Amino acid sequence: MSGPRAKSSITAIHPYTAGKSQAEGFSRPIKLSANENALGCSPAARAAFLAGADTLERYADPHANALREAIATKHGLAPGRIVFGAGSDEIFSLACQAYLNPGDAMVQPQFAFAAWAIAARAAGAEVVSAPERDHRIDVDALLDAVTARTRAVFVANPASPTGTRVPFAEIERLHAGLREDVLLVLDGAYAEYAEGEADYDAGLALADEARNVLVTRTFSKIYGLAALRIGWGYAAGSIAETLNRIRLPFNVPAPSQAAACAALGDEAFVDQSRRHAREGREDLARFLHDAGLSVLPAAANFVTARAPQGLSVDAPGLERALAARGVLVRGLGGYAMPDALRITIGAADEMAALREALGAILHTSR
Repeated sequence: MSGPRAKSSITAIHPYTAGKSQAEGFSRPIKLSANENALGCSPAARAAFLAGADTLERYADPHANALREAIATKHGLAPGRIVFGAGSDEIFSLACQAYLNPGDAMVQPQFAFAAWAIAARAAGAEVVSAPERDHRIDVDALLDAVTARTRAVFVANPASPTGTRVPFAEIERLHAGLREDVLLVLDGAYAEYAEGEADYDAGLALADEARNVLVTRTFSKIYGLAALRIGWGYAAGSIAETLNRIRLPFNVPAPSQAAACAALGDEAFVDQSRRHAREGREDLARFLHDAGLSVLPAAANFVTARAPQGLSVDAPGLERALAARGVLVRGLGGYAMPDALRITIGAADEMAALREALGAILHTSR
């Protein structure tokens, strides 16, 4: 053997697989595979980003103070307890690096965002998946999976890849059932899409009060700034200080910070994006149901549907056939849901193309 040897916990990791962005024979396929904002981003955010081109030779503010104050003001938070990352993915990694040791365990739901397990295994921890109930997180199952070795529990509400959510009372019950030395990470990537719905809360107030809760948010989804990689977390001061000890400097570029500040101020764009997603997922859910698929209740900007055994084409076949027509959706075989597809709510013309393609596939396969 020659060369350095990676840790066994690293070599066992399956790299993250992103939603497909290319389809053979199509220079610009319809991409409904990555839950991107169909409306793009706020014009104000785009203008702020472009203005940043005038100072590309300068390092960014390592503390992102302007963005920190803007987030704190908008959500009523303590500025010093906010942590920034290159997307919320980096914050997951920071949390696992800080709080998981080799031999520890991280507990997550059965259908969980893949980046959590990557971060936990990179820290040398075991990943334990608890069964879900009707594709929703099951608090009792999660608590049953917690042992003396458990040091972190990850959940998302709304969840990905299922798109389902639970009442905030269930999140509170989960937190109440955990030991104080177990970090509860609440992934709020899709929180803005569920805001305003009955019994929903993103958990920021809980993180404000508790000593073992970390809430993460992102500008990638409803704000439409996925390319800029801006995430943030909020937790007790001791947690924020710990994560900032290992956070690399300048991890959020200056133009990204400026764009995020402008995006926060454009509430009309956020409201429009939320309405588009809610109306779009209701229309798509009805269409998929009528086409013979089993649709999970959605609370984000996508719909997840399962292809029952009686359907003429299985989920992988549907994914391939749609791609052959230039429409990209996300097959969920990698999430232990081989019979399921996750479909982003796109623009009106994109959704019309999806319906036409899917109708043609199911019609010709009968």
